[in-house]
Amino acid sequence: MNYIAHIRESDKHIQTVEEHLLEVKKLAESYGENLGVKHITGLAGMLHDLGKYTNEFREYILEAVENPDSPPKRGSVDHSTAGGKLLYELFHKKGNLDRFKGIIAEIVGNAIISHHSYLQDFLSPDLESKYLMRVRDKELAEFELTKQSFFEKVMTEKDFHDYVDKAAEELKEFLTKENSKNYAEKLMFLTKFIFSALIDADRTNTRLFEENKTDESVYNHEKLFNTYYERLMSKIRSFKEQPDAHSRINLLRAEMSEQCEEFAYKPSGIYTLSIPTGGGKTLASLRYALKHAQLYNKKRIIYVVPYTTIIEQNAEEVREILKDDAHILEHHSNVIEDVNEDDENQDGLMNVKQKLKLAKDNWDSPIIFTTMVQFLNVFYAKGSRNIRRLHNLSDSVIIFDEVQKVPIQCVSLFNLALNFLKTYCHSCIVLCTATQPALDFVEYKLDIDKDAEMIENLNEVMAAFKRVEIVDQATEGTFNNEKLAWFIEEKMKEVQSVLVILNTKSVVKKLYELLKEKENGTLIYHLSTSMCAAHRSNILEKVRKHLREGEPIICVSTQLIEAGVDVSFDCVIRSLAGLDSIAQAAGRCNRHGEKDKQTVYVIDHDEENLNQLKEIKVGKQVSKKILIDIRKDPSNHGGDLLSTQAMERYFKEFYTEFSADLNYFIPPLKKNMTALLTETKDQSDYHLAYRHNKKKILPLFLTNSYHTAAEHFQVIEDMTTSVIVPYEEGNEIIAELNGNGSIDDLTRLLRKAQQYTINLYSYEREQLEKQDGLVSYLDGKILALKEGAYSTEFGLNVDNDSQLSVAMF
Repeated sequence: MNYIAHIRESDKHIQTVEEHLLEVKKLAESYGENLGVKHITGLAGMLHDLGKYTNEFREYILEAVENPDSPPKRGSVDHSTAGGKLLYELFHKKGNLDRFKGIIAEIVGNAIISHHSYLQDFLSPDLESKYLMRVRDKELAEFELTKQSFFEKVMTEKDFHDYVDKAAEELKEFLTKENSKNYAEKLMFLTKFIFSALIDADRTNTRLFEENKTDESVYNHEKLFNTYYERLMSKIRSFKEQPDAHSRINLLRAEMSEQCEEFAYKPSGIYTLSIPTGGGKTLASLRYALKHAQLYNKKRIIYVVPYTTIIEQNAEEVREILKDDAHILEHHSNVIEDVNEDDENQDGLMNVKQKLKLAKDNWDSPIIFTTMVQFLNVFYAKGSRNIRRLHNLSDSVIIFDEVQKVPIQCVSLFNLALNFLKTYCHSCIVLCTATQPALDFVEYKLDIDKDAEMIENLNEVMAAFKRVEIVDQATEGTFNNEKLAWFIEEKMKEVQSVLVILNTKSVVKKLYELLKEKENGTLIYHLSTSMCAAHRSNILEKVRKHLREGEPIICVSTQLIEAGVDVSFDCVIRSLAGLDSIAQAAGRCNRHGEKDKQTVYVIDHDEENLNQLKEIKVGKQVSKKILIDIRKDPSNHGGDLLSTQAMERYFKEFYTEFSADLNYFIPPLKKNMTALLTETKDQSDYHLAYRHNKKKILPLFLTNSYHTAAEHFQVIEDMTTSVIVPYEEGNEIIAELNGNGSIDDLTRLLRKAQQYTINLYSYEREQLEKQDGLVSYLDGKILALKEGAYSTEFGLNVDNDSQLSVAMF
């Protein structure tokens, strides 16, 4: 009898269980090879759908295909438990204990039983073990038949035990690497890596079967990176032909770029790149990454930026130089809401939810641009869509742009992830910023390499790039919008362009409306995260054109314009915030040294409500103290708000203020998240934990609480929801959102939709729902704004009463 894994929707062709298990095993092995754990990942692939060797599942899937409109049997047909149960019975039961095989049974078994949801707690904070409740306590009626079928059709019992022996040897080697004794931390990351490899291998193989393809078309990263390097160098050589090639700033940019290439010959590690704002950071870091990838055979280059708003410009700049659209992925946010529902009872059937699950979303492109939120979600957030990407972070060059923007509560978690990527995943990490923060000011320190800085003579370079004067308008009084509008008008009598950066969207919008009312012939633009990426890009292109042509222009923006946006204004006004933000704002003034030193005014705006923006609020307070000290004694910090001494003081005081928050404390549990992920209950190799109520012994090697930790993790405190907006091509994407497209069609649409999404805070979503401004697609998995809920002037309109036909200018 043939047991069925999947039945193809188009021609009803059957994929047998053995075909699926062996193909997923092969893929999973290829993912684990780089870490030296191919047999551990392969074991997960080979056993994950073991429970489909049952008559119950065979009847279920046949009935479902024959009656698609009336699904069979309410409830789940459990096919995930069997693989974990087999490992538990063979290698974990009392009397069969071998330390390394017992740990293998737990980490692989947990991945298997969780592959339709998320990793289970080995031991939860209340001392329950969801893992043991499945693999030890759950009865499976056809388990003997399942085991017999596996050993007959997939692998003989002898070969299987030999395979597990090899997996145990890999684990032993993994645990002894670097002589570290922190086994719980190592095993936490290994478990997540195994789970990632399994999720991606399973979904990739299922998609290939459904699309009737035999293999994934994998790019040749070595050939691509060689081509990219030649194109980049051609662009860099062209700079030497420009009229201002020998200007002081351009010569410095060229020198720093060359230093980055020389540094690329060093082995992979964690390094810093402290190029000043306007110093050519994007191209210099790309030059380093491509050269290092060539020399050390890396598979991909990943840029991680603090905000979605920076992605589009950086990606466009790189895309233009490398002349390649196909292999550069922008990943702004998860367009599909991954609510982590258990979909085991739908496995094997093809419906809208399954198509969305199988759509390519696994970071397998050679060059990827993503955000800090998405990077941290890969390691710590709930949902298989996030963790699926983790294994693709190995063997990569990962560049963190504006690394000082790591959210305060995530600093320790960030450091742990980077140390794992460096030590075990053979990845190279570049911390790229104009203002390096004290990221070792925490319990879990970052393992930065010795002599890590790529740029020589940093103080001299910083001084050479000083192109603006900071004028303190913040310590002697405050501004409201009326006073600020008057101040802007006065400055426009002296200069051609003014950029105003404020801390909150509401105040930005009010100031913009106030300036528009005055209608004095000056072009006025507004930018905020209420606009989708494509919308912001269009506005920025117009702004750059007016700046080039010397037309009078005012731009009012939130902090989104501070980092990674190549604009150069005559004058910048920055509402008081952290010194790093002020430094970034200064980088938008006289960016290329076109004129003699221009002015950046720092003001204190009294209409901004920062109660929900604690990091900005504290940053503002610390910066103000430094400003007051400089005003009292101009020799303090060399009289320069942005000096190295001032920055060092700023970050020390800033992190001290947040010292209690650096390790992601979870108030309801009275625990740090790192404790849930890495804490052991005692120091022995084999833990005997007790349930409070029944005093029942729970024999475990691992006691991590993965599921509980993931449920409490969110990078941004107020969770946001991604929605597609009806702006330009966004309208076409929304129109195409139905369940009839292929998986390839959905993959294409979802990638295209990245440019046409915004993130809603919970209160914004509630308001839109009240005003009937939202519509859902694909069984509620994707949300879009209705036409009236998006304005071509402001973006999001929670009142749902915009007139899109009215042009902005």
